[in-house]
Amino acid sequence: MKYKELLERFTRLESRLDFLEKENKKLVEENIFLKERLTFYENPKNSRNSSMPPSKDENRPKPNQSLRKSSGKNPGGQQGREGKTLEMATTPDVVVELQPDYCRNCGSSLKNKQAIKEKSRQIVDIPAIKAVFTEYQTFSKICSCGCQSISEFPKGVDTPVSYGERIESLIAYFHTRQYLPFARMQEIFNGVFNINISQGGIHYLLNRFSDKVTPVYQIIKQRVANSKEVGSDETGVKINGDKHWFWTWQTPKLTFIAHSQNRKGDTIKTLFPLGFPNSTLIHDGWKPQINTVAKNHQTCLAHLQRHLNYLNQLHLNNKWGNAFLKLLLSSLKLKKNMKPQDYIQNIERVKIIQDLTYLLDNPPDKKHKKLYTFYKRMCRERQYIFTFLFIEKVPSDNNASERAIRNVKVKQKVSGQFKIEKAAQNFAKIRSVIDTTIKNGTNVLESLTLIAKFETQIIN
Repeated sequence: MKYKELLERFTRLESRLDFLEKENKKLVEENIFLKERLTFYENPKNSRNSSMPPSKDENRPKPNQSLRKSSGKNPGGQQGREGKTLEMATTPDVVVELQPDYCRNCGSSLKNKQAIKEKSRQIVDIPAIKAVFTEYQTFSKICSCGCQSISEFPKGVDTPVSYGERIESLIAYFHTRQYLPFARMQEIFNGVFNINISQGGIHYLLNRFSDKVTPVYQIIKQRVANSKEVGSDETGVKINGDKHWFWTWQTPKLTFIAHSQNRKGDTIKTLFPLGFPNSTLIHDGWKPQINTVAKNHQTCLAHLQRHLNYLNQLHLNNKWGNAFLKLLLSSLKLKKNMKPQDYIQNIERVKIIQDLTYLLDNPPDKKHKKLYTFYKRMCRERQYIFTFLFIEKVPSDNNASERAIRNVKVKQKVSGQFKIEKAAQNFAKIRSVIDTTIKNGTNVLESLTLIAKFETQIIN
């Protein structure tokens, strides 16, 4: 074979090789991309590895994905605990004496014999519910000077027939604590309490109660703004088919819930124009929350754990994600064992901060895009991750805020969407007071009844 032919053949083979190498590179990249997509579909987000609510889980999550770790105890009541059962009243309302009238042996009368008490048993029941109609009558009297004086109706007795404060507080209780829709509330009042009331009447009384609860609602807001630790969260709601938002800011003793048309920082600036300059703000890392003025911030570690669970499923055997998750678990274990004096100086805390610095100085592989995005977020929020290790009363998670806002979802699950914004605002006000009442250990219905007496309290 001539040299020229060999050279041409070599050139063709070299060109072919270049083409195959490019094609192979393209196929390798496509293979990596498809593997990542396959991993994404094989490991979908659910309530155990993300912030997705359990109601949106397509299938039940695997049981080994929970953030909670086994305590080693058997399920159910633990050995040594005191049980609780139905107890007899010391002073019963009604006593029925069952004395024998004749002898069971010979049949003789026992009416004149002394009775000796043997045993007692009690039945607990509710008497028949009946509405009480109170009529107020005004009278006139004529003085010796000839002037006629007519008595006036008490404040709140403004129409020929009106509903009292107990009915008003019950409507607020059923609507906001038990999440009943208006039709079912009407059924209860008509069928159980024998009170004829329309759905329009329920609307009216709920609006009236909302006006009365507003001063308490504003006090709660002000006290939350002045608290040292404040948790915050938000969730979407449907109002007449449109998406709106409910926000909450809460403390261990207070809950403030507000309705808004958006999820932007404008809502925070409107409600809390000064921010929380004296507070540590605990949140899920939502940008408007991070940008809120606060003395300190704390990112919810429970959210970070769930997200890392998902990323570690998506990118198997990645060392960075597993190391970061291990670091979070170590911080939670340290918090659990810390004493008040440990917040001043703590060697283990210094080690955790050093480990965090090392992880942020050594990023994960950029080919793991979602993990690298998480890494960049941690770089931005590095000063908010372990605030709870420096301030004793700051929790590591935002679970309390999620509990405070979850009732909005429960309300919509039971009753459906709100029809108008006024209804959403009413719910936010009343629920804020109810949650605050529960946190302070007082009776919800009694507290609502007390508020219902505002402006309608009768003075003799």
